[in-house]
Amino acid sequence: MPGTRPSARLPTMALPGELRVVDDVPAAFADLVTGLVPRSVALSGGATARRCYEGIASRRPDWSGVEVFFGDERFVPPGHPDSNEALARRALLDHVPVSVVHPMYRPLAINAAADGYDRLVRSSPPIDVVHLGLGADGHTASLFPGSVALDERDRLVVATGDGVHPHRRLTFTLPAIARCRVAVVTVAGATKRTALERIERGVDLAAAHPSRPGAVAGGPGRGTDRVGCARAGPAARAARRVDGRGGAAP
Repeated sequence: MPGTRPSARLPTMALPGELRVVDDVPAAFADLVTGLVPRSVALSGGATARRCYEGIASRRPDWSGVEVFFGDERFVPPGHPDSNEALARRALLDHVPVSVVHPMYRPLAINAAADGYDRLVRSSPPIDVVHLGLGADGHTASLFPGSVALDERDRLVVATGDGVHPHRRLTFTLPAIARCRVAVVTVAGATKRTALERIERGVDLAAAHPSRPGAVAGGPGRGTDRVGCARAGPAARAARRVDGRGGAAP
């Protein structure tokens, strides 16, 4: 299929960081991100992200100076139920005023939209916080297993997709994620447990590259819900601990 390649080990782009088990992933995420007082964030999508953003909204932070990007997006209009932008607006942006929102979707050809967002991210200062999730198949952002997007080393945003996940996508590449100052990866629910355990064993899944050292989260005894943080960028290599219960992950 176009846009995929045979499975192969990729050059590691791991970020220093730390794993923490917590009782409440959305609450730990909201505490972490609001505590960082970011000037810019890149948002995600999905059920866990929605609860995380509702957690931020409930804290009513002053984000009047925050610039909002998206780390990936289904290439659908913002009125579509699968739109990450629509999710973020309902959960967070309709309730917490921000400086500016940069939608990924534009009514253009998808490659033209990718080019435009690549130029935008490249011309902006490094994003303070990028939020990532983990798919049951080990993907993060819209970097799917076997995708040629995993090999991208120059572009910051590309068009991608496969025959498994719905819709064509725009996504940050690994270099774009590494360019952000802090990457926070949240994992919640038993369906993600196998992928998480495989990453912890060092299996070369897509999500291992931005998240291997600092990703993930669960309540005591479950070991499935985790939240973590990794600093990126050439000037900030120290890990940041996530406030939560249960101690460090294995």
